[in-house]
Amino acid sequence: MLALLGATPGIILRLTGVDLGTIAETALYGLSIISAAFLLSWAAEASEVDISQGLAVAFIALVAVLPEYAVSMTFAWNAPTDPQAAQYAVANMTGGNRLLIGAAWPMIVLLLWMRTGRRLLRLPRTYSLEIVALGAATVYSFVLPLTGGIALYDTVVLAVIFIAYVSVLARSASEEPELIGPARSLGQLPALQRRVSVAALFVWSAAAIVASAEPFAEGLVQSGTQLGIDEFLLVQWLAPVASEAPEFVVAGILAWRGRAAVAMGALISSKVNQWTLLIGGLPLAYSLSGVTLDPLPLDPRQQEEMFLTAAQSVFAVAVLMSLTLSGREALLLFGLFFVQFLIPSQEVRLGIAVVYLVLAAYFLLRQHTDVLHVLRTSVRVFKHPAEGGLAPGEASGGPNQAGGG
Repeated sequence: MLALLGATPGIILRLTGVDLGTIAETALYGLSIISAAFLLSWAAEASEVDISQGLAVAFIALVAVLPEYAVSMTFAWNAPTDPQAAQYAVANMTGGNRLLIGAAWPMIVLLLWMRTGRRLLRLPRTYSLEIVALGAATVYSFVLPLTGGIALYDTVVLAVIFIAYVSVLARSASEEPELIGPARSLGQLPALQRRVSVAALFVWSAAAIVASAEPFAEGLVQSGTQLGIDEFLLVQWLAPVASEAPEFVVAGILAWRGRAAVAMGALISSKVNQWTLLIGGLPLAYSLSGVTLDPLPLDPRQQEEMFLTAAQSVFAVAVLMSLTLSGREALLLFGLFFVQFLIPSQEVRLGIAVVYLVLAAYFLLRQHTDVLHVLRTSVRVFKHPAEGGLAPGEASGGPNQAGGG
């Protein structure tokens, strides 16, 4: 009940247009986002009674990433009449993606260590599909900085990757989940009442997140501008902190409750979502707003940002080929991200990108047998999603196995 009430102020403020001042409104919008994240986590966990865990995790990712869509798409929509908005759209998108891998992924390993003392996060082999989907989108993303823009044909390619990914999840078998707290209460309801309640929570949390994300981000940016912080850096980093907040909170809740693998799965799915639909949506919004078939332009700075983000993504994929994420790997992800965040210069961006690519090549060569295993598993998952990609005689790891070792 408290979470429902907490998610309400953002919706009321957007519908009524009441002016409470920047600080008060930003605080209330932030409260709505956090409360909606709790509702979303409970609804997604309860939905595992009726659908596969993979599809439930994808729903978490889709709803949690809505704020990022709202902010980036708004910039892309305004770009035909405001050329600077095109830079902001790409800056916000690349900043959000790098923040997700550089800060959110290490956060899950940190929470796992705090809760269990383990420093190794193990993922079920069924997550091979997410890793391969992210890998496919990442490989294609290197084309974008070379062409100097994001075009509608890029939208088609990236949408195909996402649709193929989700179609497999939709056909995956569901398992009896281990629910606790509010999610357990929802899961024990009669089928019709449970499905209606879960759907209502999804809708309400999505409404609260969509209503609150943009004004929350704007409130933070306005506050930063008043303090004399560069507007471009605010759009690239402070606004994504606000728009990515639901993903951080939802994943953190799941990890703290002993479901670190599911939390990591939600973050990987969010990355797949942003690296396909979000990128692909930018030129679509630009074209519809400007009534043009021209691509969304990338200036030299944004080409560098895209290249750096793609390089970080390929390193992240290489790390996950072992279906594990260790404490040292998490520190490496965070350290490289923190350096580029702390020193936003061209030399540092290009240097870190090269480091990412060298490390990715090293990890892929060192783990070449894991790469082949992940590829084979993803093919089996694609062909036989109901079997979860398991070969005959294999048993899937339970929650404790998947959480860490």
